[in-house]
Amino acid sequence: MSVVGDGTERGDAGVDEPGWEVDPDDEPGAAVVAAVGRQIKAWREAAGMRAAEFGTAMGYSEDLIYKVEGGRRIPRPEFMDGADGVLGAAGKLAAMKADIAEVRYPKKIRELAKMEAAAVELSAYGSHNIHGLLQTEEYARALFGMRRPAYSQDEVERLVAARTARQSIFSRSPAPELSFVQEEVTLRRHLGGRMVWRRQLERLLEVSELRHVEIQVMPTSRDEHAGMGGEMQVLKFKDGSAVGRSEGDFGSRPVSDPKYLRIVELRCGIIRAQALNPRESRAFIEQVLGET
Repeated sequence: MSVVGDGTERGDAGVDEPGWEVDPDDEPGAAVVAAVGRQIKAWREAAGMRAAEFGTAMGYSEDLIYKVEGGRRIPRPEFMDGADGVLGAAGKLAAMKADIAEVRYPKKIRELAKMEAAAVELSAYGSHNIHGLLQTEEYARALFGMRRPAYSQDEVERLVAARTARQSIFSRSPAPELSFVQEEVTLRRHLGGRMVWRRQLERLLEVSELRHVEIQVMPTSRDEHAGMGGEMQVLKFKDGSAVGRSEGDFGSRPVSDPKYLRIVELRCGIIRAQALNPRESRAFIEQVLGET
């Protein structure tokens, strides 16, 4: 047994278990994780259990227990459920899953998800892969797995879970208006292998049937193209405000200044006009799927 810098004991043995590392730059998230860790430790000590005993009862390593209690590891929902039962917390620890759910994903993704959740209209153009809101879990996992320098498997799963959670936008009520333009090459590149790619095309066809969703394809054969600068997106909100982002412009950061926002909106509008219409696009996707 050793003591680490924050005064928390650490087990010398034991295999580290699945979980999510805390981003040191995410101060609000780190504060929530630290508070949850302190509560778990307080309940464990009140139950008269040592960390090793608690870990054994939970089926996790002693090292993981110290990491969670020290605020260095984000516990997964099943950990909180298990801790609640083992420590007799009568639902008090399990209830903290909602707090953890708010911070278990990277800060940038949480901020994007909040904007998408508040948007009444979304317009997006994807140039080299399928837009995140349209991706299947398998396709997203393949994309994150290709990243270099490579993510750890744990980080890949964390990012996949975050991307999947954002897709609740499709079932919101009232439903937002969602418009996507996908470059033809994104439909033809077999990312993740042929079966992953086929299921991704099937997912596009499934989503395109929703009344509030339009998916368009930008054919490679087009002589004119307003999206040569790269991906872009515009989110509009019920108070009339909006946020836009254009890859390669404005430092690739989200912008809300009307002067810059107008540029992104203009390009998105022209791209939609240049692409195949939704009905033609659906037929195109069906054709690509049929070629496999």
